[in-house]
Amino acid sequence: MAIDLGRGYGARDGAALTAVPVGEDFPDIRDGVRAVCANFPGTFWRKHDADETYPVEFVQALTEAGYLAALVPEQYGGSGLPMRAASVILEEIHATGCNAGACHAQMYIMGTLLKHGSAEQKAKYLPGIAAGKIRLQAFAVTEPTTGSDTTQLKTRAVKDGNDRYRISGQKVWTSRALASDVMLVLARTTPADQVKRRSDGLSVFLLDIAEALKNGLTIRKLPTMINHQTTEVFFDNVPVPAANLIGEPDKGFRYILDGLNAERILVASECLGDARYFIRKASIYASERVVFNRPIGQNQGIQFPIARAYGEARAADLMNRTAAALFDAGQPCGEEANLAKLLASEASWNAAEACMQTHGGFGYAREFDIERKWRETRIFQIAPISTNLILSYLGEHVLGMPRSY
Repeated sequence: MAIDLGRGYGARDGAALTAVPVGEDFPDIRDGVRAVCANFPGTFWRKHDADETYPVEFVQALTEAGYLAALVPEQYGGSGLPMRAASVILEEIHATGCNAGACHAQMYIMGTLLKHGSAEQKAKYLPGIAAGKIRLQAFAVTEPTTGSDTTQLKTRAVKDGNDRYRISGQKVWTSRALASDVMLVLARTTPADQVKRRSDGLSVFLLDIAEALKNGLTIRKLPTMINHQTTEVFFDNVPVPAANLIGEPDKGFRYILDGLNAERILVASECLGDARYFIRKASIYASERVVFNRPIGQNQGIQFPIARAYGEARAADLMNRTAAALFDAGQPCGEEANLAKLLASEASWNAAEACMQTHGGFGYAREFDIERKWRETRIFQIAPISTNLILSYLGEHVLGMPRSY
């Protein structure tokens, strides 16, 4: 069977390659996303990368096209599409060379509100989120001293009368806080020494950022190797209405767990888009670049890593489709979602390495966009969950081995 790498993964237009990997499901969505992304070439991304600025125009274009509201139910003004459709949107964004990191959280952070929020909260926020009038793109969870051990976080939310809480503490790696209107905050409402399980006593709040900035909230941008718009956030006795508590107090940890599978699947889709980008770029360059009177792709040392990256991406794609199918069917998918994130993040990085090596010195030239995408895709093995934490999850919860330390 021949593979259409020109549209799917890697060869130049006009090559004698025909079939598509598994099938390009949701073709109208794919075409629409490609059309939007065509207006944002490498020059656009290089400028924002150099200036470390938020790509407002790109986010607005996706919003106006309705893609960021894909998972919001129709009753709240969204599209009510399945997880698989949302995955396709993010995959295509990355496959074109664009980056959804500036806005992908608008898709999945609202899942906590959608699933566990009150009717009043959903009516107040979801229509605005669907229309792009409210940006809910930041989730303040990670802390400088606790890292990935969420159950040990120190940020406190203390009841102040019957109608409000006050939040104090510090968060880090809270991406897009400066480009959001509302953020979710995970804070401890019952001290750790007063709960039966470490995961008890945590609560989730909706925080109006503009209002909080007047009342003890400080947000500082963290310059990083990629333009990920990440920040550190300081809470100094910040008041938040009790009406902004999502669900029941002390049960917030399980609420955020419900949204992690969606996050894993969607981020894996971005990895797959990156892999497609790198494999296509590498295949084209290896076929056209002539050294010692022959294309460099004729050398096994160039050809085989690209071919292996393609195989890894195909395998990761199948796992991610499986995870999305289970999610859409309302079935447990923790194992599949985590596996998809693991395999896709490694596939994207291996494809990036193959592409960089294929381009040689030109891979470092910014005009080729390889070095930018290379930097961007490396984060997926670290965040939003590290490879080692996924392996720990698989070892303990899937294979039944003792808890690792």
